Formats: sequence, structure tokens, C-alpha cells
Amino acid sequence: MTKTLIISDSNKKSQKIKSKIIKKLKNHNPNKKNLVIVIGGDGFMLKTLKKNISNTKLFYGINSGNYGFLMNKFSEKNFLHNLDKSKLISIFPLEMQVKSKNKGFKKTIAINEISVLRQSRQAASLRIKSGKKIVIKNLMSDGVLVSTPAGSTAYNLSVNGPILSLNSKKLTISPISAFRPRRWKGKIISDKAVITIQNLNPIKRPISSVADNVEFRNSTNIKIKTNKKIKFNLLYDPNRSLQKKIKLEQLRGEVK
Repeated sequence: MTKTLIISDSNKKSQKIKSKIIKKLKNHNPNKKNLVIVIGGDGFMLKTLKKNISNTKLFYGINSGNYGFLMNKFSEKNFLHNLDKSKLISIFPLEMQVKSKNKGFKKTIAINEISVLRQSRQAASLRIKSGKKIVIKNLMSDGVLVSTPAGSTAYNLSVNGPILSLNSKKLTISPISAFRPRRWKGKIISDKAVITIQNLNPIKRPISSVADNVEFRNSTNIKIKTNKKIKFNLLYDPNRSLQKKIKLEQLRGEVK
């Protein structure tokens, strides 16, 4: 069996958990091959996944941050049991291709969401297409956000976007502080669609495009699609699966 890799954030809490896990694993071989244990918060997990793109690695996250939606809660007593009984969930990232004002071209991936944001005091002026079909001709707003199901409870939820079930095979397009049309609430589309976001006025109204935490400024044209060639395999404790976390957020929304 291959050796378990432990990747930890540098803060004291993460390092303390790491020391405890090393002791636990000293006389125990997890029943998972190609296992990577990630200790930190959601942001650290996102960075780690992007640095370790592999369709064969299994990532088991342990939260040492705040919310830790993508992570598991650490239980020193039940750690080995939870790890061995953990269930697999596979997610696919978004791929973003960006053209900038200086005609540069850049590409990256996003696991949670891609946000297009105004870069100055002027509202953004955006045309959004799904394939060849125009979703909205001219959205005047602080920006727009395209989210995966896994990311629909993050930034997307904070801008009142819909929560997507993990197996929905959908993406959500959500406006950020829409000015015109004021009542446009966004759109849910197939994850097979190719989304194009065009800046209609790049000189007066510059925008930046952000994939999770990677920003490209002065964007003029952004193309977004689901990359099915990249698959992230995440492990969750049976009673705290990612599906259950998303369902819980959906129920909270219904209660409100």
C-alpha cells in the first residue's frame, strides 16, 4: 500500500492536528490507496487540490479553519474509524479561459466558482451567452458569478444564488448587485454548456475574472465550461457527506 501523504497548513492548530494524526497512523495502514490527508480550511483545500491534480488521488480533508464546508471534523477518538469508513465523492472543476485588454490569453480552473467583478467604481456591463444562446444582452451590475454544485453554498449563496444538488449536473449563473435589469435573478443551466461572458465596455468599465482565488484583471472575454477530464476525489465521513451538507443548507433556505 502506498504511503499516506499528509499536507498541512502552517498555523498552530493545523500543526497540532497533524502531530496527532502522525501518531495515529504509526501503527495503522488506512484501507485507501493514494490517500492524501489535508489539514486546514476550505481555502487551503482548494489550493491543495489545484496543486495535486490527479484522477487517482483520494483527498480526506480535516478542518482547522472556520466553516470548513469541504472538510471533515477532526475527532481524535474516532479518526481512524472515520477515515476507514469514509465515502468517496467525485467533483469536476470549471475551466476558465480569459482574454485581456492587452490581447493576452490565460487559462485556469475553479472548484467552487468563477466570479467576474467590476474593477473600478463603474458598474460592469456584461453580455452572457450559453453556447450560441444569449442569456442576457446587457447586465449592469457589480459582476456575475458562475458556480458548481460544490460551490453553490459558498460565494454563490451569499449573493442569493440557488443551491444545487451535487448530482444535479447543473451550473448556476448569479448576478452580483444587479442594477439593470434590477429583477434578473440569474439562471440555472446544464453543466455541458459553454458560458461566454463579454465585457461590453472594457475601456470605461474594466472587469476582473476570479477562479476561486486566482484573479486576472482587465478581462474582455471569459469562456467557462466544466472540465470532465479533471476529477477530484474527496472523502467524507459517512454522517457528514458533502451531499448531506448541501441538503442541510437547502433545508435552511426553505425554513427562512
